[in-house]
Amino acid sequence: MIVIPAIDLKNGHCVRLRQGRMDDETIFDADPVAVAGRWVAAGAERLHLVDLDGAVQGRPAHEQTIHAIARAYPDTPLQIGGGIRSRETAQRYLEAGVGYVIVGTRAVREPAFVEALCRDFPGQVCVGLDARGGYVATDGWEQTSEVAAVDLARRFEDAGVAALIFTDIGRDGMMQGCNVEATRELARAVSIPVIASGGVSSLEDVHALAASPEGIAGAIVGRAIYDGGLDLATAIRTAQEAGRDR
Repeated sequence: MIVIPAIDLKNGHCVRLRQGRMDDETIFDADPVAVAGRWVAAGAERLHLVDLDGAVQGRPAHEQTIHAIARAYPDTPLQIGGGIRSRETAQRYLEAGVGYVIVGTRAVREPAFVEALCRDFPGQVCVGLDARGGYVATDGWEQTSEVAAVDLARRFEDAGVAALIFTDIGRDGMMQGCNVEATRELARAVSIPVIASGGVSSLEDVHALAASPEGIAGAIVGRAIYDGGLDLATAIRTAQEAGRDR
């Protein structure tokens, strides 16, 4: 299992939200490119970028910043979500050097869009399953659909999706621990690799995910590495050791 630092972008800054609320933010840095460099230097094997404004607006709002990070760290794969609602947007990111695009809102509303995108860009399309009470949220988490996260995941079983990014919104940014059991339940339900997100705040969380017999592919870490409660390099070593022992 790889440990993936999150860089959430809002108004040009690197921020963290609580439970996805756009009006409850903490600004951590005004230079997202420098933040990316900090995590790369600590050993990050991949970076998770989120265009928060883009998720709400339905179109990219930080495209140039994301392109700048891709240029600055070409050897570190990037995965980007937020506002990817068209093939053209996905193509621009991938051509700029981003490794993976994450589709959330449109995956719920139009699963066929994801299937077509997977055919056009094999191995580079992920689906964001942002769940509130087990149901997928959309539009920057401002709306909750009637689609169960597990049901949507199964819909993409044979589409060629590279990974499912599963977030328990209730845990996100709250430093209360990851919903390990819900993540494991999803991983048991599908053969698509699952990356955990939301509430990963301690080495115990990292170890529990990495040691899961279901084989969790990754864990996204956010507020804990910015607040200093979790050291990224130590978390990476913990995941590697737990994976060897699994």
